[in-house]
Amino acid sequence: MSKNDSQKIMVDPWGNSLIEDYSRLIREFGMQEFDLSIMPNPNAQMRRGVIFGGQDLKIIAEAIKTKKKFYCLTGIMPSAEKIHLGTESIIQQVKYYQDNGAETYVLIADVEAQATRGISLTEGKRRALNFYIPAYIALGLDPKKTKFYFQSENKKVSNLAAICSQKITENEFRAIYGSVHPSKVMSAFTQMGDILHPQLKNTMPGIIPIGIDQAPHIRMSRDIARRLKNEYGFFLPSASYNKYTSSLDGSFKMSKNEQTGKIEIPEKDRKELEKKLKKTLTGGRATMNEQKQKGGEVEKCVAYEYCKNHFIKEDKILKQMRDECVSGKNLCGECKQKYLIKHAFEFYDEFDKKFENAKKIVGKIKFEE
Repeated sequence: MSKNDSQKIMVDPWGNSLIEDYSRLIREFGMQEFDLSIMPNPNAQMRRGVIFGGQDLKIIAEAIKTKKKFYCLTGIMPSAEKIHLGTESIIQQVKYYQDNGAETYVLIADVEAQATRGISLTEGKRRALNFYIPAYIALGLDPKKTKFYFQSENKKVSNLAAICSQKITENEFRAIYGSVHPSKVMSAFTQMGDILHPQLKNTMPGIIPIGIDQAPHIRMSRDIARRLKNEYGFFLPSASYNKYTSSLDGSFKMSKNEQTGKIEIPEKDRKELEKKLKKTLTGGRATMNEQKQKGGEVEKCVAYEYCKNHFIKEDKILKQMRDECVSGKNLCGECKQKYLIKHAFEFYDEFDKKFENAKKIVGKIKFEE
C-alpha cells in the first residue's frame, strides 16, 4: 500500500479539492455504489454515471414504486450573486424525486451563509428572492410542489438543531469535519435540523441529493437520527452522491466562490462564455496525426464532461459526440464548436427565458416557518 493509499480521504464541505478515486470514497464513507436498476425511470444523470453512490436508495426506490410518502430536500447557499454549473446536476436530481412524488423542500441557508461567509441575513434574503429561487425554478423545480423556507425564520429547524447538538461529542464532530471552528459547528447543526425536520410532522424516508463534498453532513445526520430514533422515530436520511463538476482546466472542483475556472448560471455575455468554453481541457493528442490515428481520450475531456452532465440532453447526440472523438473524426476545436458551444448556448437561451418567467411568481410563494 502506498503512502497516499494509507491516508484517509477527508471531504470538506467548504473546500474545493477534486476527488480522484470514487470507489475508495464509497468504501471509506460506508456508501453503496449506485445501482441504476433499482430506480424507476432513471434520469440522464443516473444513466450517465453522474450519480456514483448513495445510502439507503433502495428505501427511496421502494417508496416511489409503492407510492408511499417520502421527502426530498436541497439547499440554497446565497454566498454569491450566481451559481456554478454543477448546481444544475443537483437540481435535476431533486426534480427527478419531485416528479416521482417526493414532498420537496428547498432551504435558504441564510444562517450558514452569515456564519461561514459573512453574508448578512438581509443580503442573503435579497439574493435568494432576486436570483436563487427563480433560478432553481428555471432549472426545473415546480414552485407549486416545493416548500421554500429561510433557516433564520424556521423555528422547527432551529429548535431541532439545538437538540441535535446534544447528540454528538466534540471528538465525533472533529472526526467528521476535521475541525471544530465555531462557525462550522453552528452551520453543521443547523443543517442537521434542516435534514431531519420534515420528519417532525410525519416520520418518513427522506432523500438528500448532494455533491460528495456534502457527505459529512449526511454522515452526522444519520448518526443523530439513530440516537433520536427512540424519541422521534426518525428514518435515517438517504442520500445520492454526484461526482464533482470539474473546473475549466480540470484541476479542481468548480465552485461559485472561486474567481476563475468556472462556468456560471447565468452567462449573459455569450462571447465571454464562448471564450471560456474554448479554454476547457480536452483529451486531445499531442499532434493532429496522432489524434486522427488514435482518437481523443474522452475520459480526460472536460468539454465532454460538461456536455454529458449538463448540456446535451439526448443520449443519441452524446453518443455521436463520443464516437466522433474516439474515432479521430473530429479534432478538439471542431468538437467544441459542434457540440459544446452549440448545446451550451441552447441551454443558456432556455434558462434565460424560464428565469424571466420564474421571477414573476416569486412574490406569490408562501415560505415555511
